[in-house]
Amino acid sequence: MAKQLQNKEIVDFLCNTEFKAGLFDTLKIRYRTYICPFVELISLVKPGDKVADVGCGSGQFLLLVSKFADNPQSLYGIEITQRLIDNARELFSQHASINYHFETFDGSHFPEELSKVDIIFLIDVLHHVPRKHQESFLKNLINIMKPGARLVLKDINGGSPLVFFNKMHDMIFAGEIGNELKMEKAKELLTNNGLRIIEQKKRRMYVYPHYTFVAQKD
Repeated sequence: MAKQLQNKEIVDFLCNTEFKAGLFDTLKIRYRTYICPFVELISLVKPGDKVADVGCGSGQFLLLVSKFADNPQSLYGIEITQRLIDNARELFSQHASINYHFETFDGSHFPEELSKVDIIFLIDVLHHVPRKHQESFLKNLINIMKPGARLVLKDINGGSPLVFFNKMHDMIFAGEIGNELKMEKAKELLTNNGLRIIEQKKRRMYVYPHYTFVAQKD
């Protein structure tokens, strides 16, 4: 990118983007950027990348990628909820000119399309997976990745005392208590299932303790 992207730019872009969605979905689309490190995540996309977002929600992150990332080739999003896929399609039909596709999946069997992409984002999804299924979820995702593909795992650090605030957040917005992993455990799941860690970092935004791993399948 020619200049350093600022969070204010993506906040302003989303707040001035018109679309049709329910109240809670609209709030998430417009204001999640205040509590999630989207600027850092967008910067991980390389020119020509085919980009996928597993658990893409209403397509907010992929829309930001289409607007602010450095020339991605195509965007692909999957989500278990049809309402959110409908939101994403509506959002992109009005505000994106890039090649894109959104579809539902059952939450465990990953579409073959993921084997064709260069980078897969898993943003605040893993802690919604039941703890006993988290490793198999990651293993199945990693198995479908092509050699050389990167997985970006961004989630809430279960080892931080601040995880309490995310649990309250999820109870209000998702009606459930999350299964947040400690950063060390998340790293172990990635490396034990065949990925090489390229980059890792921790960051707090307000009261939300994040970790991010960039891992590659060799």
